[in-house]
Amino acid sequence: MSIRVRLGALVVALTAAVTLPACSGGEPPLADGAGPKTTLTVLAGSELKDVEPMLADLRHDTGVKLDVTYTGTLDGADRISRRQAGTDLAWFSSDRYLRLLPGGADAAVTSTSIMRSPVVLGVRQSVARKLGWSGNPNVTWKDVAAAARAGKLRYGMTNPASSNSGFSALVGVAAALAGTADALTSADIRPAELTDFFSGQRLTAGSSGYLNDAYVDRQDSLDAMINYESVLLSLNASNRLREPLELIFPKDGIITADYPLLLLDPARRDAYRRVVDWLRSPATQQRLQEQTSRRPATPTVPLDTRFTAGDTHVELPFPGTAAVADELILAYLNHFRAPTHAIFVLDLSGSMEGDRISDLRSALIGLTGADSSLTARFTSFRAREKITLVPFDSGVNRISDFAVTDPSPDSPELKELRRAVEGFNAGGDTAIYSALRAAYDRAAADLARDGSYYTSVVLLTDGENTTGASADDFLAHYRSLSPAARAVPTFTVLFGDADPDALRQIADVTGGTVFDAGSTSLPDVFKDIRGYQ
Repeated sequence: MSIRVRLGALVVALTAAVTLPACSGGEPPLADGAGPKTTLTVLAGSELKDVEPMLADLRHDTGVKLDVTYTGTLDGADRISRRQAGTDLAWFSSDRYLRLLPGGADAAVTSTSIMRSPVVLGVRQSVARKLGWSGNPNVTWKDVAAAARAGKLRYGMTNPASSNSGFSALVGVAAALAGTADALTSADIRPAELTDFFSGQRLTAGSSGYLNDAYVDRQDSLDAMINYESVLLSLNASNRLREPLELIFPKDGIITADYPLLLLDPARRDAYRRVVDWLRSPATQQRLQEQTSRRPATPTVPLDTRFTAGDTHVELPFPGTAAVADELILAYLNHFRAPTHAIFVLDLSGSMEGDRISDLRSALIGLTGADSSLTARFTSFRAREKITLVPFDSGVNRISDFAVTDPSPDSPELKELRRAVEGFNAGGDTAIYSALRAAYDRAAADLARDGSYYTSVVLLTDGENTTGASADDFLAHYRSLSPAARAVPTFTVLFGDADPDALRQIADVTGGTVFDAGSTSLPDVFKDIRGYQ
């Protein structure tokens, strides 16, 4: 599952009030010819948040208000295929994985493409020139793999198990390296070549937006980013980069997101049609192109000059079955990409007694394979992963390390991890910053021995710091660490009575983000965080 951020009636009304005159009832008036007022609930991918500023105008022109809930692509596909979306519509960058799942092909009553954006490679201009790629239409994904293997290309990409841009990149690269124009099969997967390709990945993320921001923070240590064309174009125009990215459309092909709007409830067909007609109108298609940097879905709207590659690129094939897609994702997580070191800093103070510590146990044990859901298949602890537990109360308790060689639930190392978690007991005060300092000292020491791991910290606390090191003490220590250790993000979990400002400061300083366990269950939050590790 993913954290669900609601675009509720208040947000839409406030947005509309900025652009439209208010009527006596407090709601903005509708345009002449708009249909009857109604609300459609939508399950959507987080990359569609940039369409939010247009929703007030959609309501004004059509009478339809969209109430949007955000989640990850694979999580959304799972819920839709099991008829558990709980919404009238669904809107993700792609529905290809959904159509592979049992019950997914006929889950939507109808589907309409709204806009388009290919997943491509953005390379710093100086690096593109050095590699001979600048202005070169003949660059292939094999060339990218060779540059990565030679240590000449360090890039960021989202986690394929969490984000469609990463999933599309993984599928596209696998098809290109296999040289197949047919639906990808297990026999087409090239482990050695894919390992070469992903040896260049130095940054991962659970969403395209987070990847974008993380790349900006680390742009001096990275050469490139794989993301939607729209994200790369918008980033180039943002004045946040010291060096623009040159967009590379590999000659052997790419995969394009077409952002289909799915009707899930047949009773809402009339309102759905009003929304689709508005979104695909020439004026809205032009506005989407200008404001989101996505290509129009309707051929009558001309491409603007930013889209220099036109629509002549080759579309690569997709896996023919969900089993092949899942095999590819699991191989990426367990074998192709760099291994993970996940450090969990866990509050066991007295306030965690009862349901809170029970929720914590469930969340961690679920990651050992006890959770058998589709999403848990990709969020469980992985082969080659190191897990460090840093429990704390009035001080830092015994730090435990686990090395996963076998990710199956019954492996000795995961059984040992479960026993450690089941032994958690609550009591004492709350030494957040002392524990966080210990976690970063462990990360710094391990990275000094082996810098190949994706290392991250997860901080869960249900209260405020009451003893031990202060925030200032931790920040001073953090700034004294090596660059590699300072690049380790902390993902903070807002739980119980935790101080949101303190957790936000920790996440902002370290390059992480805050996850809210008040809006969803703690096990679901921990699965969300796995997309960033």
